[in-house]
Amino acid sequence: MDKHYLTPLFSPASIVVFAGPADDPGRQTREARALRAALAEHPGAQAPLYLDVQTSGTLADLAQARADLAIIALPPAELPAALEVAGRIACRAALIATTGVGGEQAQQLKKIARREGLALLGPNGLGFQRPPLNLNASAAGPLAAQGSLALVSQSGALTTAMLDWARHNGVGFSAVVSLGQDAAVDLSQVLDFLASDGRTQGILVYLEGIADARRFMSALRSAANAKPVVVLKAGRRPAGNEAAQTHCRAIVGSDDVFDAALRRAGAVRVRSFVELFSAAKCLASRYRPVGPRLAIVTNGGGPGVLAADGVSELGLQLGRLSPAVAQALAPKLAPLASLTDLVDLSAEATAAHYRAAVEAAALDPAVDGVLALFAPQVGADPEQFARALLAAKASAGKPVLACWMGEETVAGARRLINEAAVPSFRTPEAAVGAFANIASFYQNQLLLQQTPPPLSTLAKPDLEGARLVIESVLAERRTTLTEMESKTLLAAFHIPVTQTLLARNANEAMMIATQLGFPVALKIDSPDIAHKSDVQGVALNIGSGSAARDTYDEMVERVRRALPQARINGVTVQKMAPARFGREVYVGMVTDQPFGPVIVFGAGGTMIELIADRAMELPPLNQFLARRLVERSRVAQTLAQWRGAEAVDVDALEQVLLRVSEMVCEFPQLREMDINPLIVDEHGVVAVDARIVLHGVAQGGSVTAVGGGQPGHHGLRAAEYHHLAILPYPARYQQVLPLRGGGEYTVRPIRPDDAQMLQELVRGLSPESRYHRFVSSINELPAPMLARLTLIDYDREMALVAVVRDRKAGAADGEGVEGERIVGVSRMITNPDQASCEFSLLVADDYAGKGLGSRLMESIMDVARDKGLSEVEGLVLTQNAGMLKLMKSLGFAMKPFAEDPDFRLVTHPL
Repeated sequence: MDKHYLTPLFSPASIVVFAGPADDPGRQTREARALRAALAEHPGAQAPLYLDVQTSGTLADLAQARADLAIIALPPAELPAALEVAGRIACRAALIATTGVGGEQAQQLKKIARREGLALLGPNGLGFQRPPLNLNASAAGPLAAQGSLALVSQSGALTTAMLDWARHNGVGFSAVVSLGQDAAVDLSQVLDFLASDGRTQGILVYLEGIADARRFMSALRSAANAKPVVVLKAGRRPAGNEAAQTHCRAIVGSDDVFDAALRRAGAVRVRSFVELFSAAKCLASRYRPVGPRLAIVTNGGGPGVLAADGVSELGLQLGRLSPAVAQALAPKLAPLASLTDLVDLSAEATAAHYRAAVEAAALDPAVDGVLALFAPQVGADPEQFARALLAAKASAGKPVLACWMGEETVAGARRLINEAAVPSFRTPEAAVGAFANIASFYQNQLLLQQTPPPLSTLAKPDLEGARLVIESVLAERRTTLTEMESKTLLAAFHIPVTQTLLARNANEAMMIATQLGFPVALKIDSPDIAHKSDVQGVALNIGSGSAARDTYDEMVERVRRALPQARINGVTVQKMAPARFGREVYVGMVTDQPFGPVIVFGAGGTMIELIADRAMELPPLNQFLARRLVERSRVAQTLAQWRGAEAVDVDALEQVLLRVSEMVCEFPQLREMDINPLIVDEHGVVAVDARIVLHGVAQGGSVTAVGGGQPGHHGLRAAEYHHLAILPYPARYQQVLPLRGGGEYTVRPIRPDDAQMLQELVRGLSPESRYHRFVSSINELPAPMLARLTLIDYDREMALVAVVRDRKAGAADGEGVEGERIVGVSRMITNPDQASCEFSLLVADDYAGKGLGSRLMESIMDVARDKGLSEVEGLVLTQNAGMLKLMKSLGFAMKPFAEDPDFRLVTHPL
């Protein structure tokens, strides 16, 4: 059960092929001919068996042809029958390599595959290649060279182009998968397989669209946590191409949201085929995430300046040698060499100078990566310089990229560099762009590690009050909240707002303004007007009661002339915000298809759409994510001391973002939101204006806050956050329990920062306990496995840890400092049938017999019930008497495991 469910598809031990007879051209498709040729040369583990469903005998005869994988390359009319035969002869996976299959028939084939229990790849794709297995089950041309990269593509043409490029650039693959339109095994499932594939060290993805954002983000986060993932997406769409009721919607396009989603998933996005190739070169060199400081070593000033320009434009930092390193290096270089910014060796540089400079930069802690530039110079042998680079690179523990400029004179040097698997580029700009991808991966990994809960640790919001506001609007068959209603909703989440009162006639406006104190602002109040300034519905700095009265009449008259059909409730009156040096920013949210709610931040005010400053993040947020969101905006540069103004209260600004995140998580009815302007200064923040738009009227007329239950309440279903692309940290499963024999422990979902404590748990086990859990003699968890076990997708799996306060934990030199210690873990992963799950359990040896095992199992079974699963199952070694006894006490049924007599299969209905 430890094998991935797609193993029979991508690592089959045996294959059966339905391709029609070779001597019948009418039943030999183009794909069938290509597949026959490919399999003849690269058949995998053993030669495949060719069958013809029309002539191969009865099902009893065909039953002798059992295989892991059935490859079907037949005309569309024959596909259903062949797929049914594949299922009845016990194949566990199928590849349909036929193109031109319509959507209706593709759905029919998916139904057959589900009924027969087959993992189906295709139709309308080119198949797949597995070079390490010598298997070419594709119509994509010759088998690729073996390597550590996987390529997954939703375009057949780009798949073949990428393979052709790779053959001529020395790049090999662990897997190549072509996903066509209407594919049954989709991108998310392939990513899930590649995340656990030991032969794959990096993943390249070309995609044109996704159908299920939650599944995509789940699989992408899992894969990017284990290895680098680079994505090229087609179909970029600009902002503002649909009716916008808020400024936020007007400036945010779906492509912006896709960027935010990839960032949060820990992946890297490239925007051109050339960049994808560049990323492939870097990934093939197995470079891991690094920081943004790139040192440039060059034998010519011009190329170095071009590279430095690229560093600045891409938001990287020029890696300058630390003073000590520069001082030690200078005597080893030519007299004209400069180490001020660039490591400019001058035209007099020799290969020895070059090697010394690259080695020094690569070992300098102030540098994250090195770009070695070479321009042909009189008397300089390009190949000699290339050998110097390779010698220096051998001792480098960080990325080293090469750019040998020119053509004929550097061709031999480029070959040497390529053969040594050092990423090589023809231009400085391309090399800097490739390093930017590596650095982006590092930055995005920090975002990936964040797992915020739906509600922050700030004061609890008034969820019931917020619910009533939303419910009253929907009861009136409206979707747009007035300014008063919008501010009431913000106030329920403790977002400071200006005091705003509604005047229904001119005299009321005069009296309210006088009571509030001058100056005041007047704004038209209408559910039908999205942008008040567009209809001259805003008046500022009104300084007297008579002016407020006259302004009311003039404003209402202007708006009625401009929009005769608009419903006008009156005019709101509010005191002008007094902050002299306050910065106007905006906070908003939009709902994207398919990623759901997205939180947006940028420069605010009346010119918001012209400035179009937009940084965005998928909810839920925590303080780290909120701060990064602010830092990515252009307006962030004005929030520190700026032009005589004090630095703003960034903590207060971040709290507003956290509050908006809470609103978005708890109320799926929210569709769009503008808080504009939000004025922030050194004293705090205040929302001056706000507009909120809801989704359509709720069926049945009731509104429920999805996370509104009490802490520890287990009746809430994970699906209640279905509107979010990333499931929040499920804090509701945290509980404090008594420990048998005294004391207490906490059971809670695992977090990424638990990695070290989990590793210590495994190291502290006896060899017997480690073998019982991992069926291996490992002493500790490998780094990729540790990352995979601690950063999980709470939607399809769960791991609960038992944590105790331990006097030994965190102790230094026997001082007995108290700290936390993980003493048990229970885990469940949803099976592909989406109806059952597999469990595992581990308890520290010194905590055995204290009731942890049974409580952790009961808790993880509660989680499985919440997810709507019907059965939990697991494998237990027959020699693991303690675990078998526990399973029996919990009511599990036990039986021999057919595939391995060393295990017992234990199951329990939920």
